Amino acid sequence: MIELTDTIAAEPPIFEKTHAFMAPGALVSETKSSGLYPYFRAISHNEGTRAFIDGQELIMAGSNNYLGLTSDPRVKEAAATAIERYGTGCTGSRFLNGTLDLHLELEAKLAEFMQKEACILFSTGYMTNMGAIQGITSKNDLIFSDKDNHACIVAGTQVSDANCWRYRHFDMKHLRRLLQKADQEQPESDKLIVTDGVFSMSGRIAPVPDLVKLAQEFDAALMLDDAHAVGVIGPGGRGSAAYFGLGDQVPLTTGTFSKSFASLGGFITGDENVIEYIRHMSSTHIFSASMPPSTVATVLKCLEILQEETWRLDRLWEISNYMRDGFRNAGFNVWTSEAPIIPVVIGEDDMDTAFQFWHDLLYEGVFVNPVVPWRGAVSGGLCIMRTSYMATHTDEDLDMILEAFYRVGQKHGVLSSRVD
Repeated sequence: MIELTDTIAAEPPIFEKTHAFMAPGALVSETKSSGLYPYFRAISHNEGTRAFIDGQELIMAGSNNYLGLTSDPRVKEAAATAIERYGTGCTGSRFLNGTLDLHLELEAKLAEFMQKEACILFSTGYMTNMGAIQGITSKNDLIFSDKDNHACIVAGTQVSDANCWRYRHFDMKHLRRLLQKADQEQPESDKLIVTDGVFSMSGRIAPVPDLVKLAQEFDAALMLDDAHAVGVIGPGGRGSAAYFGLGDQVPLTTGTFSKSFASLGGFITGDENVIEYIRHMSSTHIFSASMPPSTVATVLKCLEILQEETWRLDRLWEISNYMRDGFRNAGFNVWTSEAPIIPVVIGEDDMDTAFQFWHDLLYEGVFVNPVVPWRGAVSGGLCIMRTSYMATHTDEDLDMILEAFYRVGQKHGVLSSRVD
């Protein structure tokens, strides 16, 4: 039997890094003490395009609420009705006691919407990609992953028994060389190519036609993470494969409900046998509590609204084009954004300016997301203001955002030449 002594034990060495992380002068403590720390800010009230922080009303230009449905009365009513009927949670996994008729209804409707045979729901979008990759791949398989893929895809490659080869962002020549190398060195290995459909920081759409050709040439499966694409791009909002008219050429598509569908959770669609295999092999599906009934009902209502109110997609693209042109005409660099995600480049390795820029925008009444080179969120050492838009933003909202950016951009000297 181990006896405890009265002596106070020394702190375990594993915690030393936590003290260094919060030491005076370190990034987090320094920005907090200066009042410029932009993360984990508490929103006290949210009305879609308006958010309230510390009593200040702000134009929300940093939300992924692309269709503007988080505050829609019909959506809130659907969630409340589900709670009244089913309660607040399922208290179990889908594998055991956590499957409701609502889950099956949503899976069937999403499969039909995405024009696929079957669908599985997951409790979060992160768990969807992580679990799908882990579930479909095995030892000796090879995963080919874009270097700028979202962290949940990276996590999926890490928990998988397969080996992962990362190709340079958008570099199809590099991907081809890796696929050729795999055929030469590991001809027995099965292959999976996985990429974001729309990249969450740049707003760029993946080169799906090239990916489809390579996948077919090298007998690989292709999986698209359409977290920022379903409900945003493609005919009817069916995502990046549909955007190129290649929906039937992409075996697996994942998505999330925390963006266009104003809720929480995720899904993957594909052929029935493939989906059933993942359903039984994905640990994040089998060993996690299922989506609560209110979130499922929310998604069902949002899916219905998306299909009935097609003006939302049209308006979203109108807004995106207007804002891209507005930023560029003002002299900002917005990369090659092709979606309602529009990054505004502030500078390279200049987090002080980025945090001050964000703070000044907040003072101007505009909320955006400052993204700095932290844990691979953005590549190349660049600091950006990640802006994103909703179908419910008004023209007045958009002009106010552009004017605020221009004033703050002038102050910090991040504008190039303005086009009048």
